[in-house]
Amino acid sequence: MSSAPPAQVPIPKRGVDYRNKVVLAPMVRSGELPTRLLALKYGADLVWGPETIDQALIGTTRRINPHNGSAEFSRLPSNGSRKPTSEQKESIIYRLHPERERGRLIFQMGTSNPARAVQAAKLVAADVAGIDVNAGCPKPFSTLGGMGAALLETPDKLCAILSALVEQVGTPYEIGISVKIRILKEAERTERLVRQLCATGIIGLTVHCRTTPMRPRERAIRDQLRMIAGVCRESGVACIMNGDVESREHALALMTEFGVDGAMLATSAESNPSCFRLSKDGGLAPWRQLVDEYLHIALGVDNKWANAKFMLINFIPGKDPVHIQIHKSKCYTTACRYLGLADLHERALEVDERLGLGEHALADVRDAELSAAGIARDLEDVASRFDSLSVRQGNDIPADSSHLSASQGILMGA
Repeated sequence: MSSAPPAQVPIPKRGVDYRNKVVLAPMVRSGELPTRLLALKYGADLVWGPETIDQALIGTTRRINPHNGSAEFSRLPSNGSRKPTSEQKESIIYRLHPERERGRLIFQMGTSNPARAVQAAKLVAADVAGIDVNAGCPKPFSTLGGMGAALLETPDKLCAILSALVEQVGTPYEIGISVKIRILKEAERTERLVRQLCATGIIGLTVHCRTTPMRPRERAIRDQLRMIAGVCRESGVACIMNGDVESREHALALMTEFGVDGAMLATSAESNPSCFRLSKDGGLAPWRQLVDEYLHIALGVDNKWANAKFMLINFIPGKDPVHIQIHKSKCYTTACRYLGLADLHERALEVDERLGLGEHALADVRDAELSAAGIARDLEDVASRFDSLSVRQGNDIPADSSHLSASQGILMGA
């Protein structure tokens, strides 16, 4: 008699099952709205937004951008002061698209306190399919505050955070709560931690197959992965693997090999989000196509230019001349000119104006006009010299251009 399949933690009505999914990892800068939308276009099943600290989100106001329909959570920056001045411009802390990301966006939070985690999560819960707690970031800005990988050393606190989110956010808002961890040096400690986490009511657990001291350049360690997947399966919790997953094909192969439920792509998606597309469906898109599509999306959601510039530099090969040109660009208008995207010129001007980059955009237009005028003058000068030389030497104008002067022929490409 065959044994019954293991029970699964029920997926909330508005939540999403992480099983059989290849997903975009939470990445600071690289995980903003345009990248997420591009990843979804190329087949990502789910997308994690960049880690957002609970205290940064608390106090924000949700507004719909009238130009593109995105939801923006913004607040006045404190700049270290408890009383920001009214003259300050609000900063957008988080941006999502309620329609285009519906049912596929997971909000990742940096937190070290159950009450703050709940307060922050409630602000975005109605717009996302799940809340994920970051318990794996090794960077000092996170660990020094008791967040990220520091939570791996305080499992009771981490479990308290997850339990509070399940009870006070997951249940009332009908979305899933999950956690992302790193492996511990000793497999026994990792197993004990995973069992504790799975008992909190979470629906999913992502494991980054590196220890806290390890950096991305060091190869992922998968020795503990089958054990972690087994513990999650016993508890009915979906297990997603992360670390050196290069493409959808690679993800599917690793899922089969290690018995995990899903896989998360990070570095490969940062350089080319089309890595979610199967080879038989076209595989990786060439960088020029990727850049064109990305800019259409970025302009369509008024994405910050600094973030767009960062992503373009990631996409464009370092040896290509336009890579250096984008480095020098100060606005969308300039970038579109360097990339030869004339169809985006007017939209780039409009977005630059809204983003407060109008001065740079207008300067670029003036420079382009002056450059074009200079080229025209140079051509006219060359043509005039050719005319004079032709007259002196008695050369005939070619038969197919006999109705034109020599200078006209040169300027028109004859």
